Amino acid sequence: MSTTSADLRWRKSSRSGHDGGQCVEVANASTAIAVRDSKDPDGPKLAFAAGEWRAFMLAVKCSEYDLG
Repeated sequence: MSTTSADLRWRKSSRSGHDGGQCVEVANASTAIAVRDSKDPDGPKLAFAAGEWRAFMLAVKCSEYDLG
């Protein structure tokens, strides 16, 4: 990522609980979508190209990854 983590505006899903559960946060970096664990904001981050992230989100919305 070309932007430092401190410069990013991280956001969590509105469906995430407020009790510190298992959540991820995402942020728009200049050339990628950054992802981190909300419980460990200073820990490792992942970066995905925007097209990869859109494909993943579409698959989630289409229930491709449903575990139930």
